[in-house]
Amino acid sequence: MITLNSLKKIFQTKDGDVTAVDNINLTINKGEIYGIIGYSGAGKSTLIRLLNMLERPTSGDVTVAGKKLSDLSEKELRHARQEISMIFQHFNLLWSRTVRENIAFPLEIAGVPKQERKERVEELIKLVGLEGRGGSYPSQLSGGQKQRVGIARALANNPKVLLCDEATSALDPKTTDSILDLLVDINEKLGLTIVLITHEMHVIRKICHRVAVMENGNIVEEGPVLEVFRQPTQKMTQEFVKQVTEPEETKETIEHLLQETKTGKIVQLTFVGGDAEKPLISEMIRAFNIDINILQGKISQTQNGPYGALFVHVDGDMSEVEKAIDFVREKQVKVEVISNV
Repeated sequence: MITLNSLKKIFQTKDGDVTAVDNINLTINKGEIYGIIGYSGAGKSTLIRLLNMLERPTSGDVTVAGKKLSDLSEKELRHARQEISMIFQHFNLLWSRTVRENIAFPLEIAGVPKQERKERVEELIKLVGLEGRGGSYPSQLSGGQKQRVGIARALANNPKVLLCDEATSALDPKTTDSILDLLVDINEKLGLTIVLITHEMHVIRKICHRVAVMENGNIVEEGPVLEVFRQPTQKMTQEFVKQVTEPEETKETIEHLLQETKTGKIVQLTFVGGDAEKPLISEMIRAFNIDINILQGKISQTQNGPYGALFVHVDGDMSEVEKAIDFVREKQVKVEVISNV
C-alpha cells in the first residue's frame, strides 16, 4: 500500500542544514496498522507528513496505492490526497461548526450532494460512537469525543490510508484506550491501512501489527511488534520496551529488595506467545528446592499475541537456583538475571 524509497528530507535553517529524515526505505502493507515510534526530534512527524506530501521530500519517492506522489501534478495530488486522510494530536476541528458540520466539511469540498452528505455523516457518527452529539459544538465535547469527530471527518471520503499524528497524546489513559479500540475496529471493518506515530510504547503494543523505531532521522529497528518486544536489538528500542515491561514501581521494589535481603537472584522472565500462558512458576517450585517471590508481573496482548514480563526473586541454595534458571531457559523463556542479591 505504501512504499518509501531512499526518502530524505533536509530543512535549510539559519544554523545550517538539518536532516529530519535520512534515506528511509520502508514498505507498509495494505490493511495493517503500522506504528512509528521515537522521541521528540527523531523525525517521525516529518516522515508522516511526507506520506501525503504536506512536506515535499528533498530526494526519494513516496508511492501510495500504486501512485508515485512526487510525479503527480498539483491537481492529481489533490485527488490522491482524498485517499490519504489524517488526524492530529490537537484535533484541528472547526470551532464554529457542529459535529455534523465538521464531519460534512470534506464532503462539501468534494462536491458531494446534500442528501448524500447527510446520509454519510449520520453513518460516520454511528461508526465512531457519537450518537446524540451531532448538534454539539467542539467546545461542548470531551477530548475523546473531539478526536472521534476528527476520525469521522477523516473517514468521510472513504480513504484507503489513515495517518495518525500523535492522535492520543493529548488524552488521558482511559480515553486513549477507547480511541485505540476505535482505530482497531475501523481497521477491521473497513480494511483501512493505518499509520500512526507516537512516543508511547503502550500505543504500539495495543494496536500495531508492525513497528519502526526512529532515531535522528533514521529507522534503527523495524519488524512485527511481538518480535521487537521479544528481542529488541537497539538501545533505543530497549528503552521503549521497558515503558511497558518495567513500570517505575518494579524498579522501586527491586531497589528495596536489594537493600533488605542478602541471598538469591532477581530474575526477569520474558514470555512471548503461548509461553505466556504456561504455569512456569509452579513447575519451578515443584521441581527445585527454592523459594520464589514474585515482585512484579504483567501479561499484555499485542495484535500478534500475548507478551509478558515477570520479575521474581529466586532464593535458596545457589546450585538449586542455577538449575532452576537453566530449567526456565530450556522452556524457551528469555531469562535475564537483573542482579545477584
